[in-house]
Amino acid sequence: MYGRKACQLVKEIAISEKGQLTPFSSELFDQVIEECKQHYHELECLIRRMEEQGLNVETAKNEDHYGALIHHLSLVRNKRCLMAYLYNRAEVLRTLMWKVGSLIPEEIEEKLSYSEKEYIRKHSASLKKYMASVELDLEVDMVPPKDPFIKVRVLDDLGGDILLSDDKKANFTRHSMHFLKRTDAEQLISQGKMEELKD
Repeated sequence: MYGRKACQLVKEIAISEKGQLTPFSSELFDQVIEECKQHYHELECLIRRMEEQGLNVETAKNEDHYGALIHHLSLVRNKRCLMAYLYNRAEVLRTLMWKVGSLIPEEIEEKLSYSEKEYIRKHSASLKKYMASVELDLEVDMVPPKDPFIKVRVLDDLGGDILLSDDKKANFTRHSMHFLKRTDAEQLISQGKMEELKD
């Protein structure tokens, strides 16, 4: 039956938890693309046959016309399902990138296709280029913090002599605690390498 595989892709989006990514279904995705190629080939053959018979493709209402219509509508439906699948995944990735920055966690990166990894790389590069041109970091909180400094604990050993925004260097060994500018710590907190200590 036409469109079943494309429908499975859309169902995968519907049953997955909102904002979560499932592994990219590359085999199913490729099968839908192959089905689209078959529909296109059949559509071309039917239109060519009608033209050879001297029939107007737009006005003739014979079996070839209705067969071509079925293949055309199936092709459009499959295309819409593929686009919905890709768009939904891109939206989840874009939202995630605003939360954690351009370094996507490894457990999520394993679920991505090559094209999605390229999308993240190019999106991050474009965003960094724009932020550099306007001299503004868009990845910090949209709501101004009450205090520009926060107390943090280092969760992973980050090594020594990391340069901070005020041109000072700090040694971030595991379990050490620091009083840092929020802008210096936020990226590391979002990556899970530090945690903010609340009073």
